[in-house]
Amino acid sequence: MSDNYNDEKKEKRKTLWVRVRSAAVLTVIAFATIIPGGWFFFPVNLLISAVGMMEFMRIVNIHKSMVAVISYVALGLLYGAVYFERSDLLVPLFMMYLIVLFACMVILYPKYSGQQVLMAFSGLIYVGLGLSYIYQTREQVSHGAFIVWLIFICSWISDSGAYLTGIAIGKHKAFPKLSPKKSVEGCIGGILSSIAFGLIYKLVLDLGFGIHFLDYLGIIVICGAGAVISQVGDLAASAFKRNFNVKDYGHLIPGHGGIMDRFDSIIFVAPCVFYLAKLFLR
Repeated sequence: MSDNYNDEKKEKRKTLWVRVRSAAVLTVIAFATIIPGGWFFFPVNLLISAVGMMEFMRIVNIHKSMVAVISYVALGLLYGAVYFERSDLLVPLFMMYLIVLFACMVILYPKYSGQQVLMAFSGLIYVGLGLSYIYQTREQVSHGAFIVWLIFICSWISDSGAYLTGIAIGKHKAFPKLSPKKSVEGCIGGILSSIAFGLIYKLVLDLGFGIHFLDYLGIIVICGAGAVISQVGDLAASAFKRNFNVKDYGHLIPGHGGIMDRFDSIIFVAPCVFYLAKLFLR
C-alpha cells in the first residue's frame, strides 16, 4: 500500500514537471513571436491553427484526406484575408468552402459522410477563425502589443486559478456529468484570478512603465467576461472529446496533449478580448 502510494506521488511529480517544462517552452515561444508581432508571429499563429484543425478533423478520421487538403487551403485563404484586413471576404470564403466540401462529398460518395464534411467546415470557423483573433488582437487593435496578453490571462491564468481554488475549497460540483472535477468554487476562483491578474498587469504597466492602454473598468470587464468564456471553451472541447470517446486531441505538447487541449479556451477568449477591447478603446 505504501509503495503504491509513493509510486503514485512520484508519477504525479513527474507529470507536473513535464507540464511545467512544456509551459515554459510555450511561454518562451509566445514572448519571442508575439512581442515583435507581424511576420514573426503571423506564421506561428497560422501553424497553430493548422495543427489545431488537423487534430479536430482527426477525431472523425479525415485528417489525411482530400477534405483535409481543401480545409488547409481554405485556412490559408482565411489567414490571407485576416492579414490584409479584408473581413468582407470571410463570408464569401466560408460559402465557397462549404460548396467545395459538399461537391467533394457528392463526387466521391460514399467516401465521406455528412458528419465528416460538417466537422471539417465547423473546424475552419471554430479553430481557424477563432485562433486568428490572437493575431488580429496583436496587430489590429490599438495597443495590441499589450492587450493581446489579456487573452492568455483570461484563459491560462483563469484555468490555473480555477484548478487551485477547486483543490483548496471546492465542494459543489458545477458540471457533474461533463466534468466531475470542476466545482462552483473553482469556477468563481478562476474568474477572480483572471480579474486580479489583469489588474496587476495594468498596474505594472501603468506605474512601472507609464503605459496606459485600458481603464480599470475595461480590464475588469474583459478579464471577467474572458474568464467565463474561457470555461465555456474548455468545457465545449471536453464535450467534443466525450462525444467521440477521445482522451486528448493530440500529443504534440508533453504533459498537455495537443494544440486543441492547450488552446481550447483561447479559441473563444481571443475574439471576446478583440471585440471588447475595441469597444472600450473607443
